[in-house]
Amino acid sequence: MINIFEVNETNKMVEEQNLDVRTITIGISLFDCMDSDIDKLCDNIYRKITTVAADLVKVGKEIEKEYSIPIVNKRISVTPIAMIGSSACKDTGDYVRIAKTLDDAAKAVGVNFLGGYSAIVSKGMTKSDELLIRSIPEAMASTEYVCSSVNVGSTKTGINMDAVRLMGQIIKSTAEATKDNSCMGDAKLVVFCNAPDDNPFMAGAFHGVSEADAIINVGVSGPGVVKRALEKVRGESFEILCETIKKTAFKITRVGQLVAKEASERLGIPFGIIDLSLAPTPAIGDSVAGILEEIGLERAGAPGTTAALALLNDQVKKGGIMASSYVGGLSGAFIPVSEDQGMIDAAKEGALTLEKLEAMTCVCSVGLDMIAIPGDTSAETISGIIADEMAIGMINQKTTAVRLIPVIGKGVGEEVEFGGLLGRAPIMPVNSFGCGDFINRAGRIPAPVHSFKN
Repeated sequence: MINIFEVNETNKMVEEQNLDVRTITIGISLFDCMDSDIDKLCDNIYRKITTVAADLVKVGKEIEKEYSIPIVNKRISVTPIAMIGSSACKDTGDYVRIAKTLDDAAKAVGVNFLGGYSAIVSKGMTKSDELLIRSIPEAMASTEYVCSSVNVGSTKTGINMDAVRLMGQIIKSTAEATKDNSCMGDAKLVVFCNAPDDNPFMAGAFHGVSEADAIINVGVSGPGVVKRALEKVRGESFEILCETIKKTAFKITRVGQLVAKEASERLGIPFGIIDLSLAPTPAIGDSVAGILEEIGLERAGAPGTTAALALLNDQVKKGGIMASSYVGGLSGAFIPVSEDQGMIDAAKEGALTLEKLEAMTCVCSVGLDMIAIPGDTSAETISGIIADEMAIGMINQKTTAVRLIPVIGKGVGEEVEFGGLLGRAPIMPVNSFGCGDFINRAGRIPAPVHSFKN
C-alpha cells in the first residue's frame, strides 16, 4: 500500500533533483476499428482514440496537482498501423491519411505524442508492411504528434536485412522531407530489434497485439535524484554504491506506481506496467552521463564507461522490481545524446564517439538514440549502423534500437536544435568506409543458435 508519507518523501526530489513521472501512456487496441473502406477506417480510429483517451490529460493534471508530482507527458500508443490498415490501404497515400487521422486525434485530446505508426517485420514484410514503411517520410513530414517505429529483428527470428536496407533509405528520405524543420521527422522514427509490446516511451511505443483493449503504462525518470544520492557516498565501495542506487530506484518507482494506480482508477482503464527507465532531459543536473561521472569517470565515454553503465542499469532494475509487481517496457538507463547535457558535452569534447556509444548499448536500456550525423551520410552506411545494433540485440536477447538523424546541410562540428525534451545535438562523425556490398545482399540473417528453446 502506497501512503502519503512516501509521497512526502519525494517532495524534495521533485523540488531539487528534477524527479518527474516522464509519461502516462494509454495503450489502445484498434483491431475493432478495422474496415476495408479507408473512410470508415479513419472515422473508426478517430472515434476510438478520442473516446478512450478523452480524459487522459485532465486526469494527469489532477494527479499532478494533488500529489505535487510533475507528469511531463501524456501519450497514446496504438496497435501497429500496418496491421490495422492491411485491408483498406491500397497505396502509401492511404497510410498517410491514417497518419493524419492519428495526428488529428492526438490534437483533439491534447496529448504530447502518439505512437504506433509501426510495422513488425522481423522475419518478412507483407505488402501492407512495406506500404506503411514507404509512407513514413511523408507521414512524418505531414504530422506533428505521430511517432513511427519498425521492428526489423528479434532473437527468435533473426534480422530481416531487406527491411534494414529499406530503413536506411527511409531515414534518408525522412530527413529530406523534414529538412526545413531540423530533420525532425527522424526524431520521431526508431528502428528496433526485440521491441517490447508495452513500451510507454516515444518514439518506439506501440500497443502490443497481446495487450487488453486499453491499458495504462507509466514511465518514470529521475537521473538527477540518483546523481544527488551518489554525491553523498562519493569514494565509497562498490557495495555501498550499488545499495544507494537500488534504494533510490525503489523510491522513484514507488512514485510511478502511485501515479499509475491513480490514473488507472480515475480513467477506468487497467494498469499495465511501470517502465523503470532513467530518462534524461536537457536540464542541467538531469543527466545519465552525470551519474556515470559521479561514479568516477572524468567524462562519459572514458574507459570504464560501459562497466559503470552496466552497474547502473542492473541496480536500477533490482531496486525498481521491489517497488512494483508489474515492471516492463524498456526499464533501465537511456543514453540519448541530444536529450542529455552530459552526453552532449562528452560528444563535443571527443570523449564519446559513435563506436563507444554502440558498446554502451550492449548494457543500456535501448540503443543508439537521438544521434545526429552528417546529412551526406549514405543510406547504406545508415543501414550498416542499424544492422550492427540489431545484431547486439539479437545475440544478447535484449531490446536495441536506432534513432539516427542525418541532418541535411550540416557536417561534423555543427549542431542541430530540436527544442523541448528532444534538446540539441552535435553532429557526430561516422566511419567513412563503405558497407554497401554487405547491406545489398538479399534475405535475412538467421536467428542465433541459442534462440531454439522450445
